[in-house]
Amino acid sequence: MQPLTSLPTRTDIEATHLAIQPLIHRTPVLTCTAINEMARAELFFKCENFQKVGAFKMRGASNAAVRLDESDRKKGLATHSSGNHAQAVALSAKLLGVPAYIVMPENAPAAKRAATEGYGARITSCENTLAARESTLQQVVAETGATFIHPYNDYDVIAGQATCAKELLEDVEGLDILIAPVGGGGLMSGTTLSARYFAPGVKAFGAEPEAVDDAYRSLKHGQLLSNTSIDTIADGLRTNLGEKTFDILQRELDDIFLVSEAEILEAMRLIWTRMKIIIEPSCAVPLAAILKQPDVFRGQRVGVILTGGNVDLDKLPF
Repeated sequence: MQPLTSLPTRTDIEATHLAIQPLIHRTPVLTCTAINEMARAELFFKCENFQKVGAFKMRGASNAAVRLDESDRKKGLATHSSGNHAQAVALSAKLLGVPAYIVMPENAPAAKRAATEGYGARITSCENTLAARESTLQQVVAETGATFIHPYNDYDVIAGQATCAKELLEDVEGLDILIAPVGGGGLMSGTTLSARYFAPGVKAFGAEPEAVDDAYRSLKHGQLLSNTSIDTIADGLRTNLGEKTFDILQRELDDIFLVSEAEILEAMRLIWTRMKIIIEPSCAVPLAAILKQPDVFRGQRVGVILTGGNVDLDKLPF
């Protein structure tokens, strides 16, 4: 396979799913009667918190890695990330037997830094600004010859993330809606593409915190806008959309809903207490939207993507 240079097709996503199977888990789908009763809908939770590295990011990173020419892959994989994408690139490199070079901000969670190091990556620290991340990464790439794997604004990554919804549609028949959280938009873009290719009648909705609503504003105004603040507990969603993800969501996303910090916390608590599984705050955003929009979701069969479970247990929000 070659790196993708245009919008992933159905064939691209099918080939991606086959190629990355040795590197990922096929995660389970869980249900919860109590939450269904609250939502007055049938919810099917795709548990990417049980994915390798504890997050869906493993799908996109591994696809970007396996699509590289062998000579390029041997030089290593590189990225900048403070969390799940860093771990995904590091583990993908380890499984493929190549080096990983990760740029992480100085204030990155200690648990995520330790996990990234545990996969054998070489970590370079930088200041906690996007400019510092990018300039430090440029230096690392220049020194090593490694290939930069973007966290979301990359067609290979988007095709990898699309396999999550593809599995969910295969495992649960008769869904009416798919919903996922929106950060940089890689997962949401892949989800909309899988809906279009594999279940054209299924609607695709996004959910986003009010505090970091760049996707909502960008889609409503028809132009790419950025966040001026990242003050949300949903740390995985603090990223702005990229050009590629914005383009896909503009054409494919049916709607996007905003939720408050209090609503995110309540949804997170519900999943912890009712389903007895660990999720990170970003995962709770879609459930918060479902509970906030009863007229949209009542009576529907809804596939909900739980994106990850990497929580700092020393800093729980409840």
